[in-house]
Amino acid sequence: MARAWQHPFLNVFRHFRVDEWKRSAKQGDVAVVTDKTLKGAVYRIRGSVSAANYIQLPKSSTQSLGLTGRYLYVLFRPLPSKHFVIHLDVSSKDNQVIRVSFSNLFKEFKSTATWLQFPLVLEARTPQRDLVGLAPSGARWTCLQLDLQDVLLVYLNRCYGHLKSIRLCASLLVRNLYTSDLCFEPAISGAQWAKLPVTPMPREMAFPVPKGESWHDRYIHVRFPSESLKVPSKPIEKSCSPPEAVLLGPGPQPLPCPVASSKPVRFSVSPVVQTPSPTAQSGRAALAPRPFPEVSLSQERSDASNADGPGFHSLEPWAQLEASDIHTAAAGTHVLTHESAEVPVARTGSCEGFLPDPVLRLKGVIGFGGHGTRQALWTPDGAAVVYPCHAVIVVLLVDTGEQRFFLGHTDKVSALALDGSSSLLASAQARAPSVMRLWDFQTGRCLCLFRSPMHVVCSLSFSDSGALLCGVGKDHHGRTMVVAWGTGQVGLGGEVVVLAKAHTDFDVQAFRVTFFDETRMASCGQGSVRLWRLRGGVLRSCPVDLGEHHALQFTDLAFKQARDGCPEPSAAMLFVCSRSGHILEIDCQRMVVRHARRLLPTRTPGGPHPQKQTFSSGPGIAISSLSVSPAMCAVGSEDGFLRLWPLDFSSVLLEAEHEGPVSSVCVSPDGLRVLSATSSGHLGFLDTLSRVYHMLARSHTAPVLALAMEQRRGQLATVSQDRTVRIWDLATLQQLYDFTSSEDAPCAVTFHPTRPTFFCGFSSGAVRSFSLEAAEVLVEHTCHRGAVTGLTATPDGRLLFSSCSQGSLAQYSCADPQWHVLRVAADMVCPDAPASPSALAVSRDGRLLAFVGPSRCTVTVMGSASLDELLRVDIGTLDLASSRLDSAMAVCFGPAALGHLLVSTSSNRVVVLDAVSGRIIRELPGVHPEPCPSLTLSEDARFLLIAAGRTIKVWDYATQASPGPQVYIGHSEPVQAVAFSPDQQQVLSAGDAVFLWDVLAPTESDQSFPGAPPACKTGPGAGPLEDAASRASELPRQQVPKPCQASPPRLGVCARPPEGGDGARDTRNSGAPRTTYLASCKAFTPARVSCSPHSAKGTCPPPASGGWLRLKAVVGYSGNGRANMVWRPDTGFFAYTCGRLVVVEDLHSGAQQHWSGHSAEISTLALSHSAQVLASASGRSSTTAHCQIRVWDVSGGLCQHLIFPHSTTVLALAFSPDDRLLVTLGDHDGRTLALWGTATYDLVSSTRLPEPVHGVAFNPWDAGELTCVGQGTVTFWLLQQRGADISLQVRREPVPEAVGAGELTSLCYGAPPLLYCGTSSGQVCVWDTRAGRCFLSWEADDGGIGLLLFSGSRLVSGSSTGRLRLWAVGAVSELRCKGSGARSSSVFMEHELVLDGAVVSASFDDSVDMGVVGTTAGTLWFVSWAEGTSTRLISGHRSKVNEVVFSPGESHCATCSEDGSVRVWALASMELVIQFQVLNQSCLCLAWSPPCCGRPEQQRLAAGYGDGSLRIFSVSRTAMELKMHPHPVALTTVAFSTDGQTVLSGDKDGLVAVSHPCTGTTFRVLSDHQGAPISTICVTCKECEDLGVEGTDLWLAASGDQRVSVWASDWLRNHCELVDWLSFPMPATTEHAAPLQTQGHLPPSLAAFCPWDGALLMYVGPGVYKEVIIYNLCQKQTGASPVPRAPRLWGGVRTSALERVLESGDDEAECMLRLVDCAMGTAQDFAGHDNAVHLCRFTPSARLLFTAARNEILVWEVPGL
Repeated sequence: MARAWQHPFLNVFRHFRVDEWKRSAKQGDVAVVTDKTLKGAVYRIRGSVSAANYIQLPKSSTQSLGLTGRYLYVLFRPLPSKHFVIHLDVSSKDNQVIRVSFSNLFKEFKSTATWLQFPLVLEARTPQRDLVGLAPSGARWTCLQLDLQDVLLVYLNRCYGHLKSIRLCASLLVRNLYTSDLCFEPAISGAQWAKLPVTPMPREMAFPVPKGESWHDRYIHVRFPSESLKVPSKPIEKSCSPPEAVLLGPGPQPLPCPVASSKPVRFSVSPVVQTPSPTAQSGRAALAPRPFPEVSLSQERSDASNADGPGFHSLEPWAQLEASDIHTAAAGTHVLTHESAEVPVARTGSCEGFLPDPVLRLKGVIGFGGHGTRQALWTPDGAAVVYPCHAVIVVLLVDTGEQRFFLGHTDKVSALALDGSSSLLASAQARAPSVMRLWDFQTGRCLCLFRSPMHVVCSLSFSDSGALLCGVGKDHHGRTMVVAWGTGQVGLGGEVVVLAKAHTDFDVQAFRVTFFDETRMASCGQGSVRLWRLRGGVLRSCPVDLGEHHALQFTDLAFKQARDGCPEPSAAMLFVCSRSGHILEIDCQRMVVRHARRLLPTRTPGGPHPQKQTFSSGPGIAISSLSVSPAMCAVGSEDGFLRLWPLDFSSVLLEAEHEGPVSSVCVSPDGLRVLSATSSGHLGFLDTLSRVYHMLARSHTAPVLALAMEQRRGQLATVSQDRTVRIWDLATLQQLYDFTSSEDAPCAVTFHPTRPTFFCGFSSGAVRSFSLEAAEVLVEHTCHRGAVTGLTATPDGRLLFSSCSQGSLAQYSCADPQWHVLRVAADMVCPDAPASPSALAVSRDGRLLAFVGPSRCTVTVMGSASLDELLRVDIGTLDLASSRLDSAMAVCFGPAALGHLLVSTSSNRVVVLDAVSGRIIRELPGVHPEPCPSLTLSEDARFLLIAAGRTIKVWDYATQASPGPQVYIGHSEPVQAVAFSPDQQQVLSAGDAVFLWDVLAPTESDQSFPGAPPACKTGPGAGPLEDAASRASELPRQQVPKPCQASPPRLGVCARPPEGGDGARDTRNSGAPRTTYLASCKAFTPARVSCSPHSAKGTCPPPASGGWLRLKAVVGYSGNGRANMVWRPDTGFFAYTCGRLVVVEDLHSGAQQHWSGHSAEISTLALSHSAQVLASASGRSSTTAHCQIRVWDVSGGLCQHLIFPHSTTVLALAFSPDDRLLVTLGDHDGRTLALWGTATYDLVSSTRLPEPVHGVAFNPWDAGELTCVGQGTVTFWLLQQRGADISLQVRREPVPEAVGAGELTSLCYGAPPLLYCGTSSGQVCVWDTRAGRCFLSWEADDGGIGLLLFSGSRLVSGSSTGRLRLWAVGAVSELRCKGSGARSSSVFMEHELVLDGAVVSASFDDSVDMGVVGTTAGTLWFVSWAEGTSTRLISGHRSKVNEVVFSPGESHCATCSEDGSVRVWALASMELVIQFQVLNQSCLCLAWSPPCCGRPEQQRLAAGYGDGSLRIFSVSRTAMELKMHPHPVALTTVAFSTDGQTVLSGDKDGLVAVSHPCTGTTFRVLSDHQGAPISTICVTCKECEDLGVEGTDLWLAASGDQRVSVWASDWLRNHCELVDWLSFPMPATTEHAAPLQTQGHLPPSLAAFCPWDGALLMYVGPGVYKEVIIYNLCQKQTGASPVPRAPRLWGGVRTSALERVLESGDDEAECMLRLVDCAMGTAQDFAGHDNAVHLCRFTPSARLLFTAARNEILVWEVPGL
């Protein structure tokens, strides 16, 4: 607002006395002349050089005009055929000076952070275009009206402060300059226009108009920015064409430009300014109408768009009127979002490279408000809250915290309204002229988009039925306007109809439609309360007699709701509040005030704060909002209090104090919750029953400048212009910490990679470290003199770097918490570079540091440790379009394996440089019309993310010829920072708010780096994946491959996109230099020392029938083996190993057979060529001196032969082509090669090798030849048979130096006489077996080649990096004749897939089109090269399984593991259904909600993690509902209460926490067991009266110190009482306890309630006797059930549904499963596991038993149950 002395307008020339030239200056040819048109004196400024002839105000550049008026009026006339320039220096509220220039010398719009250049061209309306830019000969006097506030807000997102200086340069005539806060209409003046709804131009400012003539015929009016940024769908028709038109704007326009009308009309159409389009230089596409798509406008592009630049989306004719308002989607792309089911996305080209499309989906928003904080309301059912977050409308479910969004607005939402049936939602955006939308609230679909008659909409109100919508706002003259729309037909496909509109001179602050009559409304404002009525298409109002209260400033109103819901109009009462603290109760029928009350503060003598509130006389508390229910009135005031009063206002019922003034309150429809919002950005509600206040959302109150993420704790840090640093929980989007600096503004932030610490840079130059544990400043360094512009740390956390606005660069050592400065270098970084998250960049391996400097045109790369300059790149190439040097804006490193450095420049391009040599690798031109402040590249180099104005652009970086980006809207202000989450599954963008996006495509393990052809392309139909925190990243196959015996077809794959790994990272992304990987290629290493079979009586193999257990299914695959999977597509035989079992699976039905007998983990398999015999080899066990090889009959599944060939592990097996011989290869310790005759499996020949050998293979074309590969040599063996004897002749050939120094790790035969060998360094070399020489090699991978397969003319290679590649090698045979001169250019890669671990086994069909591949991650993949896809067949946990739980109906089970995953399986088929993955955390315990907690679709899982967090997952929605942190240490057990409304959790320190799974609050902590880990919590439903206590639940907790506590609880009443306490002392030394205690492996103490009697407690633990102790809670007596002697103490126990069965597993020394009959005292042992059984769980019905040993899961059937 202008100061009082500048109101209503200010004559600038008169105020500064320009004619005296004391406070102003003139230069060059400046003179006072008389103008005949104006009949008065004007100033003439002329000269050939504009910069040398001017008038300047004020005289000195150190002075300031200090003019605060919003509008500047320049009355001038250009001199004919000359150029002119007008410079304005405008200061923003943050004291940033911006130069705004207008000239006909400019050809196009240009902008920087401190300069805006607008072309102001007056064109002659003739066919000749020679004088474009010069003023025409008949130039007229012009009134240039500049809205300085909107200029800064629209183009720079800054708030206007004041006008600092003005310079008027030649050549022009100027009459005067004026400033004002009022928008005058220059064509209207005089008293005859006083009744028009416009503000006439004051007489002093008006141009003279002779009598009988029109103002528009003599003068021109230019308003900028225009009051309407909309472009008409067709030119305005005119009866006579004026001699000239004004085009004010940035160069050529993509749409037909409007024409200035000089015809006198009541509301003249002025020239408008449109946003610039980058495609204006390269070509334009005509816009044609087209229908709305069903989902979004991102599904097609205009065929007429330029092939080299972005294309235009067509708009409907009526939508073209709105085109320039929808300008935030992308430059050059006009987006008109019509559906909100998906994120609005604009594609500027074909995006077939993306997988899927769109690649981002909005998941969560951190923020509230934007345009204001008064718009927040309940849904009619009270389950959700609707509120705006800048341009996004958020619907928040208050119980679960889930958000859904309405997207489509391109500016801040200024008003919201929801009808009474939750059918229609109305919204309006702030920027004039206001665009309004009507949404289907249930589906989120935009039903209608229309332009409001009002310039700005301030308030909206629906009738209860939704048939009437009323809005209040301002017209373009600033007058208050009320509009009523008919919306009854919108849901049926109709349109919105304007029923009535009215202007009023009274102020309106609040407006409501009554609930009892849809034709009646009420409003309040400054000094008025009015009642309205709609009748006959006319809105009429009448005032309420306020009496002595007529001067009050009323702020809000609400109608009293009747209890029966159907009141008469006469019974309606209206409550109105004011800023003076008054609350008036008004009778709507009599229109009089019935009661007047006033809220007053009452202070105690000397007390600083109010104690209570009264209604009396005196100074009141300003009330900003109120809401009324049938029983109470909620009042929000500016003192920060929410108060609940009875309707007689006798006393306060409840009150809640907020951190800022309360701006809005709203009572829920049931009257039990009160929603409140504050001007400080807080949104929450008060639960009147529990009297607890729940915070729903917090928000920065100013734009966010930078963000940083911490991986281990899942936290986000943001810094904002509101001078706060805030820490958020990424899982819940809730604020954790808030650091405020009143004097020093934060500028940059980053986390320490390993410690709970973050660093923040400030405007004073200080860099401070903050502790997240102590919430305090640790260390502060002030080595900078200017504001900190960049802050980043190395990935290992050893070094920290900061830069400042003075150009200095600082290096810190962060090896210890007391970090210190190592070096400070001056004049390194570009000094005038703005603060940016991408100002400094550290390479992913931490070795390089890059930044812009020492000038804007250079990028410097240094060694991060030494700060030695390694590279300086000059990117200052001349930008021909702007005639100035290009400059760098932001830098970003790609993955270390790529060595790319990305630089965004001021010429709107991204340059990709080689970080070592500095050469340009590629370039992305025209990424955005404005420079990009932030960019980042995903870890797998698949996606490039760019902050582009108000949008986010995602480029397919892997595609060299990128077709264009995907563009995502949602932000209403420029995006300041973008970043990938540490797990690469989410994207964060920060600007007006913080947006969290899900990445709907694999970003790490399923994609390849640029340069490799994509192995998989999925069309737009690919569906999105699930929530990142609960994504089923290891979903099961949906379509089982079914090979047939005749001609195997190409197998189908599931319709979903290819899935990513479960956490395994590509070695190229690790940041380490290239290394050699031999572990998976050279040897088989058992996961642990295998267990020996138990020799006790009763031991049963898994397939035995008639026993107590029968093995049903095996979950998992041994990724530790090598070549331990076989598949024959012609017969359908499919077998793999899991531990010491051979699993034969039918791919049609999923049924499994289990071949057992091995005493150790199986290392490898081999299938005979006839597919009748399978050989399996295992390692050596503790009870055998040799390894086993078992030979199986495939048809019968019986072991036919058992041989013991080697004393060490068998590394490889192979059958000869005629199946007469079997070759076995020992590992690197044994180095034995043995041949066996398959007739009797007698040893034929054996030899010891001189060096380790990694692979052996028979020549498929000659059964008398086999080859071994190892360290530096290829060994060819010739078999010579003489009678029954076979002798071996050997020939050894060294590996040529050209191949490298690595070892040969794999081999396979090709077309005769070729042999392909893989090396540990990633080379593939080709040998001529006849000549014994290597003639060709090429680099096939970065890691060791562990697998090679050949068929036809194609070669498959698998490496330790997880890459599976298909090579075309048909031309290799022809190269053999060239010898060592052959080149590898004839070998090319056809396809590539990246799997989740090193490739260890593979089987393909004869055409190599499809196959099955195994990896070290324990996954078997089905691969189809034809489709370019990989589908999971078998997948288990990668680490130890910690828990198995079951759904109430036993339809599903869930498992958790130390790999951080929670997996849900279908119990009938053991197919993986859902996976919830948490990276870098171990999931230690799990619980499934009981059946009585709600409907079956509301089933939930509670999972406890090693960091002390507890997560609640929804099984039906496959999403994480809640994350809480009830424990400071790792959780050990978790359980639900019997009603499912309470979660009990125990940790390793002995604490038991009781929490609400809906709210996340922990309301009780029990420390009775403190000091020993909680091993078990068991809950049962039992009435506790017979135990002498009250309660509905009976639960126990057992700890590691052999103590058990029993409790009775009623959590709804917050009641918990100790029932009994049991201690089971352990003797000092026992037969087995002492060794275990010495080793630190004390067996756990386990307890459970008996299912058949809740009063019986069963306990098992370490003790003298091996027994199960049964304790009767009623009788207080114990009994023991002896168990037959076991070698060791039990490691797990669970009671079954039958009395006679109790199971347990032994400890690490044994791998047996022992089943105990409690009644008979007998036991039976079962073998099958390869590791110690640590987990046993019966299903509730006891029909199935789950056992786990490490990551193996076996499912057993219990016959007869």
